Amino acid sequence: MDTNTFQPRTDFTALQEGVEAVRTEIGKVIVGQSEMVDLLITALLAQGHVLIEGVPGVAKTLTAKLLAQSIDADFSRIQFTPDLMPADVLGTSVFNPQTREFEYKKGPVFSNLVLIDEINRAPAKTQSALFEVMEERQITNDGHTYQLDKPFMVIATQNPIEQEGTYRLPEAQLDRFLFKVQVKYPELEEEIAILEAMNQLPSPESIITVVNKVLTAAQLIHFQQLVKQVRMDEKLLHFIAGIVHATRQHSSLYLGASPRASIAVMNCAKAQAAMNNRDFVIPEDVVSMVTHVLRHRIILTPEREMEGITTDDVIAQIVKTIEVPR
Repeated sequence: MDTNTFQPRTDFTALQEGVEAVRTEIGKVIVGQSEMVDLLITALLAQGHVLIEGVPGVAKTLTAKLLAQSIDADFSRIQFTPDLMPADVLGTSVFNPQTREFEYKKGPVFSNLVLIDEINRAPAKTQSALFEVMEERQITNDGHTYQLDKPFMVIATQNPIEQEGTYRLPEAQLDRFLFKVQVKYPELEEEIAILEAMNQLPSPESIITVVNKVLTAAQLIHFQQLVKQVRMDEKLLHFIAGIVHATRQHSSLYLGASPRASIAVMNCAKAQAAMNNRDFVIPEDVVSMVTHVLRHRIILTPEREMEGITTDDVIAQIVKTIEVPR
């Protein structure tokens, strides 16, 4: 089928233009890292959360802040530290002497876009406080449930190298992230371009100010609803299920992916189709998303880990064994 001449039944032109506008605004500051930017936008449209992993100084935090700057919505940043308590994130009940009642003071997680810097710096108690809010978009405190406003997205960063004073994220926490994005060093030409751009800025604080707000929260919510209308052939559903099911039987894996991973691949593939102005998913949409969705949800056997094999290697092997529907 010639997808270039296909006229979609649902018009995704506005969505595509909005995505391009966000890319352009972030591109005013960020040189390279196009994959990270695209995955952040994909997760935003698929209503998922993102874990960004990379060494210090590769613009993990800056990219997240620029994404928030390009959208006219509430933004909050939480710096995770070893002494951070769940109440510092979720909020707590405070006694009001005037009314003689306890009032719930909402924490910084009550926002549209939440940046959690160095998520593995906080202990398990604080990390686990995010379980309910990330999965159900709500917080339960003193028997009362508080719904979060839409849109809602958590972007977390972590450093894979430095392990002193860090707490490994449990599998249940990792599974709540739609993507795990691995950020690499820029190429030489890109680093030269970064230096040239920074050399022309009047001050470091002016980085954020060059990015304009090009999407409203209402537009983003509308785009998220449009993504749900993208059609997916039953053969592609079988394709996704086959890949995820194979992770549970692979000899190199100690732990396979759950059905939540299958749903994540489906939602991300739909977002990719919409970003390309299509109201139907093609196999390439699925294949392009599989590695980013699965890499943090599966665990290698100790033997394979000692051999230097990565989860990305195993995922690539599995995809090759599953017949691609046409």
